[in-house]
Amino acid sequence: MAKLRYFDTREEPKLIEPRLQTKHSEFLRTGRISRRREDWLPEERRYLTHEEVAEKTARKLQAAGEKTHQNINGFHRTIQFPKMIFHRTLADSPHLGYCHVTAARTKFARYDEVAWAFYIANFYSDIGDNDNFFDNIAVQNSRMYFAVAIKPGESTPERMVVDRSVRGNGLLFRTNDPQIAIRNILLLGARNEQLRQIIRQL
Repeated sequence: MAKLRYFDTREEPKLIEPRLQTKHSEFLRTGRISRRREDWLPEERRYLTHEEVAEKTARKLQAAGEKTHQNINGFHRTIQFPKMIFHRTLADSPHLGYCHVTAARTKFARYDEVAWAFYIANFYSDIGDNDNFFDNIAVQNSRMYFAVAIKPGESTPERMVVDRSVRGNGLLFRTNDPQIAIRNILLLGARNEQLRQIIRQL
């Protein structure tokens, strides 16, 4: 895949055309230099480094993670999640990235206790079945909310890895709708069935 190049899209300020045009040069008459647009070369695009793009992406992901954590903890005082926000950008596409928001343990379906992590990504994709975490990335959808089962990493540099023994690929849910995502997180965090029934009716 060709290496992506990014450029700054901010518009340059427009030059003001002189109001009075005479036979004598503006400089000799007033001491001012002409600022007519045709006398100036167009500005060249300023290309951004991958580090600059990754930094901008990281700021946006961090803000999205903070806001989402605030929303899920603001629902009910008995459902509170730890704030564990960190983000990563994709190596060859630093405008794409994901943000870890929180993690917890819960009873899930037929599993007695599942450790899970909740993420936001600024793209939509499948969760890969192998070491490649994301497959078939589609940037048309601007955001993806998902939770995966996790377990301690064995002989890997990562402390936690996806527990693929849960549901075959470790994916608990995936959606591009923030309301559905928050409802699913609240269901995972609810301590009893009575509270789950209330959340399901929302």
